[in-house]
Amino acid sequence: MVAIIDYDAGNIKSVEKALQALGENAVITRDKACILEVDKVILPGVGAFGDAMQKLEDYGLTDVIREVAEKGTPFLGICLGLQLLFERSEESEGVDGLGILPGEILRIPEAPGLKIPHIGWNSLSYPNQGRLFTGVKENSYVYFVHSYYLRSSDPSIVTAETEYGTRIHASVEKDNIFACQFHPEKSSAVGLTILKNFISLT
Repeated sequence: MVAIIDYDAGNIKSVEKALQALGENAVITRDKACILEVDKVILPGVGAFGDAMQKLEDYGLTDVIREVAEKGTPFLGICLGLQLLFERSEESEGVDGLGILPGEILRIPEAPGLKIPHIGWNSLSYPNQGRLFTGVKENSYVYFVHSYYLRSSDPSIVTAETEYGTRIHASVEKDNIFACQFHPEKSSAVGLTILKNFISLT
């Protein structure tokens, strides 16, 4: 069973449908007991960093997420869900992130001919081996929608990168914590393989 954390932050149903396509049981919930009992947890998200952190606080979910991380349950952050795992974001100055992983979220720099937000398909390179990408060839394309990107303080946790006006840390892995800036649930067969690798973790 996979719990998809519900904190009013978008793209929840598309994640649920992708898991169902893989034959996985998924529950959309903000029930703390349920989140702590399931085999895997996903934190999706589309929206603003500060608003999302406030919602997590309002629903009493920040401590639950930290407890999931500490107990070793496989945890996957998607898009904004990746960003919230880190310490801070330029999008919402003065707002603390969950701080589970070291790093900050920066705005994609303006450049001639570069559209922001970044919406579309970009290829991935693999600076470090990541379990999410088993069976996914390097330079495979995945789907992004974002104006801010991760700069991890620890290069060793970065398992995928992409280029869009700057070098973007597109996926990270540390112990039981996984996260993707892109949307695997919208990334066709490649994305389904990534999600399948996550739900297959033991």
